[in-house]
Amino acid sequence: QVQLVESGGGLVQAGGSLRLSCAASGLTFSSYRMGWFRQAPGKERECVAAINRNGGYTYYGDSVKGRFTISRDNAKNTVYLQMNSLKPEDTAVYYCAASGGWAGLSLLSSYTYWGQGTQVTVSP
Repeated sequence: QVQLVESGGGLVQAGGSLRLSCAASGLTFSSYRMGWFRQAPGKERECVAAINRNGGYTYYGDSVKGRFTISRDNAKNTVYLQMNSLKPEDTAVYYCAASGGWAGLSLLSSYTYWGQGTQVTVSP
């Protein structure tokens, strides 16, 4: 049974930082591309960042480029999202997801497994 468990969310002031972690189990982690998505109230879920199987390629959404960094540790079955210079508009539920295929790295439909999400709230 595949499980993706996010942690590290919380309340932070604008300009602050948070580091999200996603621990995976029940799958061969190194065989999966991993992504971080977020969904704010009333908005569609969007890809924030994604990383390929060996960590050699990354994708970032335009709104987070230069502020967020995705990384993975295949030995620990964990993917991370370092978020710096946070803004109120970054407030959302953040989800970790795993993709075993080869379709678009940033596409929602490419991902098979999803975590339960962790809330990130950035105050002005």
